[in-house]
Amino acid sequence: MQFKELGLSETVLAALAAKGYTDATPIQAQSIPALLEGRDLLGIAQTGTGKTAAFMLPSIDRLIASGKRPQPRGCRMLVLAPTRELAAQIADNAKHYASGTGLRIATVFGGTSVHKNKTDLARGVDILVATPGRLVDLLDQHFLILLGIEILVLDEADQMLDLGFIHALRRIVKELPTKRQSLFFSATMPKTIRELASQFIHNPVEVKVTPVATTAERVEQFVTYVTQAEKQALLTMQLRNPEIDRALIFTRTKHGADRVVRLLAGNGIAANAIHGNKSQPQRERALGEFRSGKVKLMVATDIAARGIDVSGVSHVFNFELPNVPEQYVHRIGRTARAGADGIAISYCADDERPYLKDIERLTRQKLTVQPLPENFTAESDKIKSTRSPMPVSRDEQNGRNGRAQQHGQGRRGDGQPARGGRGGPRSDAPRSGEPRRQEGAGHAGAGAGAGRGPGAPKRKFQARPAGGGQGRPAGGGNRGQGGGAGRAR
Repeated sequence: MQFKELGLSETVLAALAAKGYTDATPIQAQSIPALLEGRDLLGIAQTGTGKTAAFMLPSIDRLIASGKRPQPRGCRMLVLAPTRELAAQIADNAKHYASGTGLRIATVFGGTSVHKNKTDLARGVDILVATPGRLVDLLDQHFLILLGIEILVLDEADQMLDLGFIHALRRIVKELPTKRQSLFFSATMPKTIRELASQFIHNPVEVKVTPVATTAERVEQFVTYVTQAEKQALLTMQLRNPEIDRALIFTRTKHGADRVVRLLAGNGIAANAIHGNKSQPQRERALGEFRSGKVKLMVATDIAARGIDVSGVSHVFNFELPNVPEQYVHRIGRTARAGADGIAISYCADDERPYLKDIERLTRQKLTVQPLPENFTAESDKIKSTRSPMPVSRDEQNGRNGRAQQHGQGRRGDGQPARGGRGGPRSDAPRSGEPRRQEGAGHAGAGAGAGRGPGAPKRKFQARPAGGGQGRPAGGGNRGQGGGAGRAR
């Protein structure tokens, strides 16, 4: 079905034509007519099927038709997304679809300037795309008013509700008007998430273009059984395949992502990492280099699986299987987008076999077993022996130090003694070249006319007695006393 058959305005159709879009995807064809009527909607579709256009195109038409203006510090349409990358991507698409309409569009998410957010919102905006955390911060500071909301959209609703955003959403919904249009879109919708969604939407039209949690039909899915210790060598071997145009590599932890990047660099393979510990400029730079093809490999955690919309991703590697099977759907959905083919390769260690069973049960598909290469042992040894030692990143070092302190270890992650910080033990050993303080001495330098030595502990503050510039009472260990009067003031 073509967009011109769905009832969209000529202004929106012109913006679509400028981007070369004429045919609607199934989720768009089924959603747009109901949304133009003002109905609430629960849309279930796999990633890469055009959910953003499905809710943004009819919403733009409704905002134009209502003829209202946003109030200062307010907005008319609020789109909530779980990640910064997804929020930025939605806003970029909205600007293209709304070109020529005069609608103002802004983003609000962590890692950006709060002052700029306040400046953008000062006059009010028509469409605001935000992550829940920063939005709640602005609400608490009274720099945002949501009473003028006409349309509320939750993109990737299962992620929003299932991974800790439920309390922020309830805080946000309290500020919204009762009369509004609410839209939920997601690739997966488990029963528990559906029950939570019922608290926010009323009598919705349900659009389901594929069975719940099925994976992209054009993705070839493989699994290789390998030990945890050999995963890095196997990944290094497979990434040398010249058929890989762009590849995403998924790990379960942030530090695991950094470690994969570091070890790949030791074998001469360039990759970038993107996860929650990276600053916003670092994340934008890594994503920009991946989109442009300057760096063909991206190592990411699951939080980034929802926000990476890059065409030309030929391979997805599950370096570690997700412990939540729905995440597998989102991971491999980063490839085979816009009708292209894709390949997903998962590495499964012995302790991950239960995760694999959950994934196959959810997707109702059996992954094809791909055996290890014939010369894997010899090649693995060669890769390990030729790997150049790479310095530990500051983020990874800080993580090691933190884990060492949590476990009560007295050494840092690099093997050096931990510093005696707050709560940490102080060493009684003298520093190099420094005399040991005598037992019972008031302080280093007492009786010698010297100042307090660098290794001596600070004394507790004592108020000076009234009556002039005399030193502290004798026996108090006064600095520089030397048995006589105190220092002149």
